[in-house]
Amino acid sequence: MATLYVNPQTGSDAAAGSQSAPFKTIARAIARAGSGTTIHLAPGTYSAASGEQFPLEIPSGVKVIGNEANKGSGTLIQGSGKFVSPTATAQNITILLATDAQLRGVTVTNLDSRGTGVWIESTSASVTNCTFTLCKREGVFATGTANAAILDNIFVENSAAGVITAGTAKGVIRRNLFQKTGFGISLQAQSAPLIANNEILENRSGIVLAGESKPVLRKNRIEKNTADGLTAVGKSLPDIGTAQDLGGNIFKDNGGFDLQNTTGVKIFAVGNQLNSSRVKGLFDLGNVTPTPTPGEVKFSDISTHWAKDFIERLAKMNIVSGFPNGTFKPHESLTRAQYAALLAKAFELVPRREATAFKDVAADFWAQGAIAQANRAGFLVGYPDSTFRPDQNLTKAQTIVSLVNGLQFAGGTPNSLSVYVDRAQIPSFATDEIATATERKIVVNYPAREKLSPARDITRGEISALIYQTLVATNRADPINSPYIV
Repeated sequence: MATLYVNPQTGSDAAAGSQSAPFKTIARAIARAGSGTTIHLAPGTYSAASGEQFPLEIPSGVKVIGNEANKGSGTLIQGSGKFVSPTATAQNITILLATDAQLRGVTVTNLDSRGTGVWIESTSASVTNCTFTLCKREGVFATGTANAAILDNIFVENSAAGVITAGTAKGVIRRNLFQKTGFGISLQAQSAPLIANNEILENRSGIVLAGESKPVLRKNRIEKNTADGLTAVGKSLPDIGTAQDLGGNIFKDNGGFDLQNTTGVKIFAVGNQLNSSRVKGLFDLGNVTPTPTPGEVKFSDISTHWAKDFIERLAKMNIVSGFPNGTFKPHESLTRAQYAALLAKAFELVPRREATAFKDVAADFWAQGAIAQANRAGFLVGYPDSTFRPDQNLTKAQTIVSLVNGLQFAGGTPNSLSVYVDRAQIPSFATDEIATATERKIVVNYPAREKLSPARDITRGEISALIYQTLVATNRADPINSPYIV
């Protein structure tokens, strides 16, 4: 299995394509690639000006990889070429993916009239950790008998839609962000993908279903779209949740209706969070989970923060609080003493051991009581020199170990750590606990879910997410739909 390297600044198409002598263009690497080849892209712009020939046709079994950790920021593929689709006639596209081809960690822009970023025609290709922006039509179009995996991408400011599916396309659209585009997702013909765990925010319309499309929607957040959250027309028949398999979708603050059904056939939408007064047409809503009353908890500095929902839920439970000026300061670090105080609010700290007499925690120290409680309950221990170090910042690994030990969770397997690209940085004292926390869906990583950053100081926003997920794991809180939960 070959590995080829491309660098639009320093490469040459007369070179060998090695790491030290990269090609200049993706097109040259494609010409040399066979099934199983990985093509690594250096940061830069790949366009007609740099020698690319569009559309770029990624062969079967070939991976094209940029920088997945930052969703392809700085690794831009921009251009367009003619492609005659067997099912949809002539198209202007940037990239065509063959069977089992993979596109990972790049930014794609197609500025041509009615331009599409990636076209998937009757193949089982995958698109992961990419950004699609400023495409004149849509980011990804899947059609024919496509069975595509569209995972963990960002679709922002594309003219027509983030993703369109047609034909009898199936596959999965999971953990993507669709924002400030035309339609977040548009389904046509008889397409029927699974649409799960996506954030669909501030588009013209969230999801539009037409033809005879029959998608399954689970645990999506569809919020603040200018028109409707979800509209079903024609003979479309989505599964938005049943009594046996609840939807878990959140519909909130859309400009028109949260749900609109013009088909004349009842659609099942059981187990979702929405306001039933913002629903139009025939739906079986089951027992609706009410949308929280706006304004119950407000902090002035978290409106666009990734952990906003976790923070607001904990504030409503009186577990976290803000500052006198109305801020929460989600980016600030947390000391071990502050964490002990937070544990005292979040959990019933039942004594399981004798308290340690820490020589650096005075009897009149503001958090002495909370530290003693957390210590006796098994959440926190000190250092070998009998110190607690209350003013030392808490790391993410220490937090996870504390929560797992304090709640006496167990059973994690080392294989669970394979999801983290930086698993080698996990300290030996934390491997079992982090594996256990991962399997219980306690771990939340931002901005890249696969990057744990175990040694980094934890922030107030991050600790809110971990505490809340621990409450979910102990059935004390309802799940939140977030693309950052591992």
